[in-house]
Amino acid sequence: MSKYSDIHPQSRLNRFPFTWFPFNLLRGLILFAMDLFRMLSGQVGRSLRLQLMVTFAFCLAASLIFYSLSSAIFGGIKQEPVIDYESGVQRIDNAAENMAHILSDDYHHYNETEKQSPEAQALIEKQREQEFTEQVQRESSSNRYKIMVTDLSGTVIYKSPNTAETSIDIHKTIRSSMDTRRQQNLTRRQEASSLYPVTYKTKPAYLYVSGIPEPNISYKRGESPFPMVGAFILFIVLFYFVTQKKMRYIEELAGGLITIATGNLNSRVPERSDDELGSLAKNMNLMAEKLQLKIEEERRAERLKNELVTNVSHDLRTPLTLIIGYLRLLNDRNYETEQQARTYLSIAYNKSEKLNSLINDLFMYTKLTHQDIPLNKEGIALNDLLEQLLEEFVTPAEEQQVILSRHIPKEKLFVSIDVDQMIRVFENLLGNALKYSPKPGVITVSMIKEQRYGIVRIGNKADELTEQELEQLFERFFRVDASRSSDTGGSGLGLAIAKSIVEAHDGSIGVEQKDGELIFYIRLRLA
Repeated sequence: MSKYSDIHPQSRLNRFPFTWFPFNLLRGLILFAMDLFRMLSGQVGRSLRLQLMVTFAFCLAASLIFYSLSSAIFGGIKQEPVIDYESGVQRIDNAAENMAHILSDDYHHYNETEKQSPEAQALIEKQREQEFTEQVQRESSSNRYKIMVTDLSGTVIYKSPNTAETSIDIHKTIRSSMDTRRQQNLTRRQEASSLYPVTYKTKPAYLYVSGIPEPNISYKRGESPFPMVGAFILFIVLFYFVTQKKMRYIEELAGGLITIATGNLNSRVPERSDDELGSLAKNMNLMAEKLQLKIEEERRAERLKNELVTNVSHDLRTPLTLIIGYLRLLNDRNYETEQQARTYLSIAYNKSEKLNSLINDLFMYTKLTHQDIPLNKEGIALNDLLEQLLEEFVTPAEEQQVILSRHIPKEKLFVSIDVDQMIRVFENLLGNALKYSPKPGVITVSMIKEQRYGIVRIGNKADELTEQELEQLFERFFRVDASRSSDTGGSGLGLAIAKSIVEAHDGSIGVEQKDGELIFYIRLRLA
């Protein structure tokens, strides 16, 4: 292979000396043709309709070429003779015209002096008659034409040796001659005549020439059914083979669709073109992918529902069992002192409060999930709300040897939120940070403005979590430590409720790990 074989055609054109006229014009035309070809090929490659039109035009052109060639070949084999007398009639007319020209005054040119000389005029007339006689003898002997000169009434005053008539019907002769020439195709052998007005021996007369025209034999190509049938078959075969690749691709797409319809959502069809079939394949793959994700989401929702039932049953049964147990002890007076009875009653009360909190969280989460709680939004400075909440957490933090580190800007960042619901979100995050931070420790609270959003970050030192655990933190009833129950680890609905509240405000909530610190962030649109 040549080392220049992979060079772009335009680069080759640039190496050729196209700087002189008209080579520069030729170069422009070549580049224009190349650009036009690329543009048309790109358009055809992206449109199945144009591909079919081009295929149809190609097959039709090939069929027409085949029809023309086969007609020339097979039509030449089967020929039909055609006898035509028009050329013979034309020869009779030409002979009559030549003889009439001899008798005309324009045949011999002489000057005014010769006209005034009777001897010269007589000599010219004699020469004319001699030439006319010689021409008559030639035509009558070679072509066997009957030649006559008649007066105006039709009486013959001169005739060729092979003529026996002594008079003719001028009107009938003229009519017969005109009828013969009006015929489209003279295929019947019949006598033809030609009549010319002339001057014979200084008197007006008619020159009559008649004869049997010589036939002209030609050959007409025969009609064979093979060219038409062959062209039609060639069109069908070419169209079939040219479109075979597309048809196989369509069959492949149909087979892939059937495979997907049977439930094999991992199956994908190949995307082999940029036209409508390629777009169909892309949409089929996208459909299979979305169906697969939806089914996986439904399975996940089913699994979460089962986990919800299991967790709710466990978290409700444990405090309820304790409440029933201590109330039974009190009801049966199975205690030794009043102090012991009050202890039983206090435990039952605390467990009922815990049970009530769990039920409220579950009820709140269900309503938020189904968007049954209306939001009473109002404009408020997010800085002030966060400062107020942090003041409430100062005392509990000091009791647990935790320092609240604040980084809140002085610029007021106003947001439109339901204050009560958003307070619940921040309380949940701050409460979790205070509960799970190492003691002594630090909780960092910061707020920044990022374009049209206000972002609040709450971070604390924590054990490193896996990516899967980070993704599951906002799932209902998820606890990092599976051994924690509702007694030690909360209801497991706090972060799920927080996520639902933030998303109801068209915001977002997330978590990330950085330098051993677990950071929750809330993004809210500024008013």
